[in-house]
Amino acid sequence: MPPQTAPAYRRLFARPGSLAFTAGNLLARLPVGMAGVSAVVMIAGARGSYALAGAVSATGLVASGLAGPWLARLVDRYGQARVARPATLVAVLGALALLLCVRYDAPDWTLFAAYASWAATPNVGGLSRARWAHLLRDDPDARHTANSFEQAADELCFMLGPALASFLTGTLFPEAGTLAGAALLAAGMLLFTAQRATEPPPSPRTKAPSPLRAPGIRPLLVCFTATGAVFGSMEVVTVAYADAQGHRALAGVVLALQAAGSCAAGLLYGALPPGPAARRLRRCLPAMAALMTLPWLAATTGSLWVLAGALLVAGTATAPTMVTAMTLVQERTPEGRLNEGMSLVVTALLTGIACGSASGGWAADHLGAGTAYAIPALAASAACLLGWVLRGAR
Repeated sequence: MPPQTAPAYRRLFARPGSLAFTAGNLLARLPVGMAGVSAVVMIAGARGSYALAGAVSATGLVASGLAGPWLARLVDRYGQARVARPATLVAVLGALALLLCVRYDAPDWTLFAAYASWAATPNVGGLSRARWAHLLRDDPDARHTANSFEQAADELCFMLGPALASFLTGTLFPEAGTLAGAALLAAGMLLFTAQRATEPPPSPRTKAPSPLRAPGIRPLLVCFTATGAVFGSMEVVTVAYADAQGHRALAGVVLALQAAGSCAAGLLYGALPPGPAARRLRRCLPAMAALMTLPWLAATTGSLWVLAGALLVAGTATAPTMVTAMTLVQERTPEGRLNEGMSLVVTALLTGIACGSASGGWAADHLGAGTAYAIPALAASAACLLGWVLRGAR
């Protein structure tokens, strides 16, 4: 971490209990990045069908998007520990059921049913952000630093999770990634929820309206959907481009550079003075739209390494944009509904990722992998245009 950023984070983690709940949420968050790769490798290896593996993975994604806001509403009403522990148990049992169904050649429909149980996984990043918002409710500068750290942690887990899953499934046995993910989720959530001193108080009788009715929330969710399309399309198109260059095995490394750029930018951004979030978002969105054109231009060179450098630079735009938009969601979500508001963000992102993956895959097949980089650039431009809608939202 650069020296100029260290004081802000030292002050953040000097608060009692912050290191303990952060360690727990990082352990529990890592399996989220492992789940998709682990399931696909395990199912495709046993059943010989990537189509089946992809369909099962997509089912889990849709189920997570649908169940997330409902689960978060229960967390707001009854508290994190009381809801997250049994929900985690359901998710872990679902992962183990999937493993057993694959291992013992159960019918295909059982794979969908078992993996849908993974939707019970609590939104660990949202739970952690809610704790920071509670602890730092009177310190907006520290809250900005905490949101930046959480976004960097997201990028780190989504960078390391697939790599760890690939290593475990490739060097041990196909079910190793799923088994390790379930163990990490259980251990991390137990450690996280054991830190009761930092847990936000529940709001069992809140009369606050749904976050969807709060001014400015719905345009923000549409903006998050467009941003999710950037992520989803970039992943698929990069795999297709690396495959076209004869280096498909390097696609993960190239994508990790994008996540690394975002992680570093998020940590640096957290050390800067925050300022009004709405004004910062109107600056971050055009910057993301501009930088997302770099991979498109780099793809015309035919060099995977030039593309890797472009993705590293382009990635620096995503974390600041996400941090600023998440801050706006926290500011505009009614009191007592914070976990639900942040869960709606995850649903919007998952929707965008699914749409981006589909459009990016279509473009790669029909237009060529290099030209398909226009999809994430267009999605970032759409998010920028939606930012002007937010300008009038109060």
